[in-house]
Parts: sequence; structure tokens; C-alpha cells
Amino acid sequence: MSDDGGLWLLALGPAGATGLYWALYRYYRNTDKSHAFERETKVEAKPITGTDTKIDEIIGTRETRIRGDNVSAYRTRVQRDTS
Repeated sequence: MSDDGGLWLLALGPAGATGLYWALYRYYRNTDKSHAFERETKVEAKPITGTDTKIDEIIGTRETRIRGDNVSAYRTRVQRDTS
């Protein structure tokens, strides 16, 4: 019995892993099918609008929250620009 018969089995492991990696990479990346967002999409920037209102001044770290914050009411904080 020769030892050369099992050598192809040892080479099959790394070759199979490389093939599986390449197939998964091509499947999930789709580099040949996806479009280049940076080149093919036009985005027009508008100036930022809004106001800042000073509510109170807290010195030190005794209060962990700011009174009157709207952290949990995200629908009232973020509004769609209708113009």
C-alpha cells in the first residue's frame, strides 16, 4: 500500500476551503452586480436649519439626565423635511 493515495485527500481540505471562501465571498459581495453608490447616486446637500435653546446650566455631575430632554420621544425630535 503506497502513501501517495492519501495525499490527494490532504490537498482537498485547503483547496475546498479556498473554493468555499471564494464562493461565499462572491455570493455576498456581488461585486460584479452591485452599483457604485458614490459614483452613480446624486445627493444634493442642503444647509442645516434649526435653533438651539439654552434650557438650564448644570454644573457638576449630580443629575444624570437633563430636565425636559426628549431622548425617548424620537418621533418628535426627528422630522422629515417637506420642502
